[in-house]
Amino acid sequence: MPTLRQLRYLAALAEHGHFGRAAAACHVTQPALSMQIKELEAELDLPLVERGRAGAVLTEEGVELAERARALNAGVKDLEDFARARRGDRAQRLALGIIPSVAPYLLPRLLPLLQAAIPGLDLKVRETQTAVLMAELAGGELDAVIAALPLAGDGIEAMALFEDAFLLASPADDPVAAASPRDLPADRLLLLEEGHCLRDQALGACEISDLSTFGATSLTTLVQLVAHGQGVTLLPAMAADDLADPRIALSRFSDPQPSRTIALAWRTASPRKRQLKGLAARIVEQAAT
Repeated sequence: MPTLRQLRYLAALAEHGHFGRAAAACHVTQPALSMQIKELEAELDLPLVERGRAGAVLTEEGVELAERARALNAGVKDLEDFARARRGDRAQRLALGIIPSVAPYLLPRLLPLLQAAIPGLDLKVRETQTAVLMAELAGGELDAVIAALPLAGDGIEAMALFEDAFLLASPADDPVAAASPRDLPADRLLLLEEGHCLRDQALGACEISDLSTFGATSLTTLVQLVAHGQGVTLLPAMAADDLADPRIALSRFSDPQPSRTIALAWRTASPRKRQLKGLAARIVEQAAT
């Protein structure tokens, strides 16, 4: 019979596509992980992985089994959380995922709320792109995710926290006037690289299907490019609150202003759902003040 360890290793291999990286993520040696995968293949009498120099590619059966493994791992995580809560364990672990265009600006205000809502909190923060966070949430590696809507996924619930308007950031010595993002010159528009939801939201606001241009890895890089006269960008208002650079001019668009909705998501089956809903309510209350 397949073991939970084998299924966890297969899910990690599906995520990382490489035995070494999957082993590192599971905190085991590569031979140990590889051996467990081979034993799983023998137990099921199915080829699950195509091994090559470039990495590991899951077969069709491997992909389907990895999806089922993620669901099982999430269920086990929820059982552990349920038992921990019933035992009354004081130290409460929370694995929170948050997207890079939100983390630096929200976390300083969020941490006191978390500590007040969850006494004895042991917080682990994971900052990366939405698709990765949602996969890890579904697989039980994360307890909750803060990202921009929409957040799709079977067995996932989300609660809107607040609206974050987009501002126009342009060089102060060459400001751009635009009533709407649709009026922005496409050849001067700077965006994050592909994979960031903020890029897709900006393209949607500008009504551009795609843009073959430089993609920055962070908002900090975008800000510096604008400051040096390389173009213009859409900047979330939450990021602009901490911006004090005289080289950059910030302006609002006409109503209806483009914005994104920041939300907190969790698994529907999570025994911590009530706790997370309470936390979301506190964030909503603070955002309204």
